[in-house]
Amino acid sequence: MKRILTLVSAALLTGAGVPPASTPNPSDDPYIWLEDWTGPRAMQWVEAENKATEAAFQNDPRYAGYYAQALAIASAKDRIAMPMLIHGRVYNFWRDADHPQGIWRWTSEADYAREAPNWTTVLDLDALSKADGKKWVWKGASILDPDERLALVNLSDGGEDAVSLREFDLETGQFVDGGFSIPTSKQNEAWLDRDTILIARDWGDGTMTKSGYPFVVKALKRGEPLSSAREIYRGAQSDQVGTFPLILSDGSGNRAAFLYRGVTFFGNETYLVDGAQVKRLPLPAKSNVQGMVDGQVLIQTSEAWQSGGVSVPTGALVAVPLKALQSGETLKPQILFAPSPRQSIDGVAATKSHVILAYNDNVRGRVMVLTQGAAGWTSKAVDLPDNATISIASASDKSDKAYLSVAGFLAPTTLWEMDAANPAPRQVKAMPARFDADGLVVEQFEATSSDGTKIPYFIVHARDMKKDGSTPTIMTAYGGFEIPMTPSYAAITGKLWLERGNSFVLANIRGGGEFGPAWHEAGLKTRRQIIYDDFAAVAQDIFARKLSSPDKFGIYGGSNGGLLMGVEFNQHPDLWNAVVIQVPLLDMIRYEQIAAGASWVDEYGSVSVPEEKAFLQTISPYANIRKGVDYPTPYIWTTTKDDRVGPQHARKFAARLKEYGIPYHFYEDTAGGHSGDADIEQGARLQAMQMVYFSQRLEGKAASEK
Repeated sequence: MKRILTLVSAALLTGAGVPPASTPNPSDDPYIWLEDWTGPRAMQWVEAENKATEAAFQNDPRYAGYYAQALAIASAKDRIAMPMLIHGRVYNFWRDADHPQGIWRWTSEADYAREAPNWTTVLDLDALSKADGKKWVWKGASILDPDERLALVNLSDGGEDAVSLREFDLETGQFVDGGFSIPTSKQNEAWLDRDTILIARDWGDGTMTKSGYPFVVKALKRGEPLSSAREIYRGAQSDQVGTFPLILSDGSGNRAAFLYRGVTFFGNETYLVDGAQVKRLPLPAKSNVQGMVDGQVLIQTSEAWQSGGVSVPTGALVAVPLKALQSGETLKPQILFAPSPRQSIDGVAATKSHVILAYNDNVRGRVMVLTQGAAGWTSKAVDLPDNATISIASASDKSDKAYLSVAGFLAPTTLWEMDAANPAPRQVKAMPARFDADGLVVEQFEATSSDGTKIPYFIVHARDMKKDGSTPTIMTAYGGFEIPMTPSYAAITGKLWLERGNSFVLANIRGGGEFGPAWHEAGLKTRRQIIYDDFAAVAQDIFARKLSSPDKFGIYGGSNGGLLMGVEFNQHPDLWNAVVIQVPLLDMIRYEQIAAGASWVDEYGSVSVPEEKAFLQTISPYANIRKGVDYPTPYIWTTTKDDRVGPQHARKFAARLKEYGIPYHFYEDTAGGHSGDADIEQGARLQAMQMVYFSQRLEGKAASEK
């Protein structure tokens, strides 16, 4: 399909040249029936759509090879077993071809350093799934502090966010007979002591917010039925999110219980649980408690804060004494890190005596160690590879040991061990290369958006690529919720796409957290069009540099990134020849009434506010599909078990395309939740189908079909 590109057109960049369609009244929506999550009629529709899409992709000669390669990478036994430090041991949750659901296992710290550690399995989810007749998906565990022997294991049936909780003894490797066993709900828990947990869950009518999260926190004693739990705090049903417990401890023996009340998605009220009392703390609404070291509580801010004569800038990390929080005295925060305009905090971890800070500097990872001394806090930079994403893999308040992971577009993930007291990291693990990166290069460019702002992006391509626009290229971005998109080693993309001489682009558009809160807030609510302008501007810049062209260009994104894809599909159909829309929000007029949608009003706005409703009508992908437009054929995929965004958006969007006679592909996996992570086979299948789609659209027919 031939597409004509008009370069540097303001109307094209802003979407002004694409008038929105008239928005249908929700009561007249002919596809409301597809919002019936698991209703028979909706599921029959899904089954028919799946058959058509499976035939289109899985019958392609390339599919079998793509699937085999993706599965081999996902299940390879020489992957790095990412560590979790507990009680002097290294724990790890692991999936491979022999354990598709996964096993929870441990080894000693000394043995972990070996190339092939001796692991002891403590929980086998494949065996448990078989015994229980469920498809258990691992959702983590809450560890009892300070003895770290007991855990509350979070298990999801099929991958949804709702979980059941079961008490587990790490020493015996058995579920605790007569221990805590909490039925399925969207819930959060924390150990108050060995025999008491704080838990927020569905306690019955009137205890869940509109977005489906709990706002009532109770203390539950060992051996008590749920009906005997003692309420300690109640938020409000009108809260956009919910209320959740948090326990902090440090290596000096300090311990405190906190509650977060999510009045809005980004606005918290923070409370301290002090015996029978729960008191609100004078912390800024846009802040998060990140840990504690030596009696100092670490707080990350997303807004400016004035307290005790101290001016804390937005995006900073500060420390306040736990005693000051307990006594109610005026807080005088100590600033540990204040980012520059091109920096943002990526992770914070407290060890026994130090703080490890991971941050981004112009979308490149950096790490420093912060230490409290008699003269105040000092910082020391940690020497690690440049041009990479650096994450804190594991740390514990029981020692100063920590593990850091380092990865780049072409550099396989490595794991580094570090003593925070003497931060000279050494590499202890390295993942083998999964694709041939010889001849590939990474470049970082900047595009100019509609308001003149420079938008950085990375492009991975062959060094000898012809700059004539002929290279098949795929681009992704997220653009929301202050979540940064940074370089990573995408092994399957490298194997299935880059090895064939194609290119990959990561766009660091506004709405994300690459440059801190201001970068995010630039695209909130009615300002959101700038996010979509940024994305289009990156594509325009790529085409102007002749690194690709619309006929050879595809885009993809999931969740909020799926909304981004839906908007770009509508606003700029001539800029792409392939659009993958994953687990998306698409009906922005009814999103507040679907799954957890009401929790995101802080990000998107609400139809209850006239100005915000008017804007949502202009961007809602479902409302703005137009007849007679030459759209690229999209691929929309979702999962039935997604109880966060919900499959309803994707279904209705596909149904509207069908009504208008617009070609599309739709696929709904029946398991996997919002992340599509039910097992490794599912992930490989979704990756292979998506790559077949890109190959068909951007490379043409397989050799055997020509």
